[in-house]
Amino acid sequence: MAKTNPFTFLQQVRTEVGKVVWPSRREVVLTTIMVFIMAALTATFFSLVDLAIRSGLRAILG
Repeated sequence: MAKTNPFTFLQQVRTEVGKVVWPSRREVVLTTIMVFIMAALTATFFSLVDLAIRSGLRAILG
């Protein structure tokens, strides 16, 4: 493995960070909203599955 001095490493890091394409505010807001929507849908789905399993077990056991 080649050794790099800290100054060269920091230069390379700065160069790579300069290549990053940062998302716009609108993109961040939209993806955040989508994450909340998907989390709510997932929570609803698993709540319904839990309710169905619980009801089934109650019917079988009691």
